[in-house]
Amino acid sequence: MCGITGVVGRPPEDPETIARMTAMLEHRGPDDSGVWRSTSAHIGHTRLSILDISTAGRQPMHLGDLTLTYNGEIYNFRELRAALAGPFSTETDSEVILPTYLDQGEACVHRFHGMFAFAIWDERRQRLFAARDRLGIKPLYYRPLDGGLAFASEVAPLLELGRPELDLDALADYLTYSYVPTPKTPWQGIYKLAPASTLLWEDDTLRVERYWQPEPQSSVGDLTAATEELDELLGRIVPDHALSDVPIGVFLSGGIDSATVTSFLSRPRTFTLGQPEAGRTEAPAARRVAEHFATRHTEETAEVPDLGVAVDEMVRVFGEPFGDSAALAVWLLSRFTSEHVKVALSGEGGDEIFCGYRWYGNAMSAPAPAWRRLAAELLPTFSQSGRSAQRRGSSGLERYASFLGLFTPAQNRALVGPRLRGVADADPLWHFRRHWRPELPFHQRLQWADLHTYLPDGMLTKVDRASMAFSLEVRPPLLDHRLVEWAFTLDAALQRDPETDKGKLLVRRLMEDRLPPGHLERPKRGFNLAIRRWARKSPGLLDGALHRLADSGIIRRPRLFSPTNEQTWALLVLDRWLARHARFYSSA
Repeated sequence: MCGITGVVGRPPEDPETIARMTAMLEHRGPDDSGVWRSTSAHIGHTRLSILDISTAGRQPMHLGDLTLTYNGEIYNFRELRAALAGPFSTETDSEVILPTYLDQGEACVHRFHGMFAFAIWDERRQRLFAARDRLGIKPLYYRPLDGGLAFASEVAPLLELGRPELDLDALADYLTYSYVPTPKTPWQGIYKLAPASTLLWEDDTLRVERYWQPEPQSSVGDLTAATEELDELLGRIVPDHALSDVPIGVFLSGGIDSATVTSFLSRPRTFTLGQPEAGRTEAPAARRVAEHFATRHTEETAEVPDLGVAVDEMVRVFGEPFGDSAALAVWLLSRFTSEHVKVALSGEGGDEIFCGYRWYGNAMSAPAPAWRRLAAELLPTFSQSGRSAQRRGSSGLERYASFLGLFTPAQNRALVGPRLRGVADADPLWHFRRHWRPELPFHQRLQWADLHTYLPDGMLTKVDRASMAFSLEVRPPLLDHRLVEWAFTLDAALQRDPETDKGKLLVRRLMEDRLPPGHLERPKRGFNLAIRRWARKSPGLLDGALHRLADSGIIRRPRLFSPTNEQTWALLVLDRWLARHARFYSSA
């Protein structure tokens, strides 16, 4: 994987600016780096060498008037190369991008199977074309400038061009979603390019368009035929994602998704992070799967960290507020995995495309009885029982937000402080709402919302930043767009078992005879750590954060406040992130 940067149209007067921007992404590509400059464009690249690790694959890469900087993997690059004129001088996938663009124009993105974010500068036409992969596995930020545009793989290099004001809308959104939703960032005038989108900048005009969406339908209803088709799809897709000239491994948890990925590889290396609390760890289950498939298994147990130090580190790694505590677990897993391999496959996406989360079940779809609505009003807003009543006393989009949001809508209304109040009152659920399609069948409605919100902004952001902090490339085969498109054709009866209320029915059917006995009966567990328990060992940590956030007007400190694991972590992160911007806290 790599890091990309660029400033086009009106590059900085200081020619070393692009070098500094690029150096800030060294962790994304420590093997090589390059900078190219013209009078109208400065382009940078850091390289993590995966395919053709020789210097021949150095970027920025050129073809005539075109200059490329690219981050990702295109798994069908050999097929594409066979149809192109050439000549080719490397065995890299990056070398097919420019000739494909030259042949297909903006439609080139439809030819690429993989994960990617790239930018192509046309020096003759003074035009920038950029794109992000269909699912949003790889990131791309951009910043319109006076007479130009800048872009980068992460937000930090764009701040090198001047630090804009904070976006209060984005901070209010964070308290709803636990991340800053696309296209926003915490900075005014800096944006995230949405998944499956292209960006065209020409004549100081910016155009962003979406180029792909799955087509929801329910045309596949035969369990046996669908199981066979899934087997065939995974048999092609998982080996495609194992394409590499360097050692690869698999993130192996105790769940079904990573075990399924492992089963379609021949004795891969596998890596598991155990938890220090015996009741939370999945290491024994992962070990049984590793033994079952005869993998070369490596396991490490997470140590109980200094929570303040851990929060500071995650704030540094992510560059913007990110409230999923599992980020720390992925960071720890990536740290020791990177000591052995440069590429790891993961099971991300299985819950979204095969309806595995609890919110796909009866708890979400059951109607809200009157007594639950009354309980939601009477019970303490931030108590465990109150949160549960709020979830089950609501319906539709608000219930979805109660399950997926950092705070339930009722909690959010009670928590948001006066400094954000006007912003939050507009429509705190705008991000969920714009991807909520009530005309779809229930399960596809949730799939669609997850695919466009939680998956790219939460799950995939978490994995990208945490793994790339250690120059580790993580690939999610279950998010191959061909598999996603197929999953959206499945009837609801193939997604969840109505008797047990368990998801991933089709995957379970496929894997029931391939996994160790009893593995499919294990309860589903998340990958987050015991943050609230650790915070109790440093009682001043959370209390200090709440005081600062309340004093600055970001929150109103509630009475009887008993935050969950995730809420504790997210508030600590927000406090530490704001503390890095002392001007904001001091101006409260």
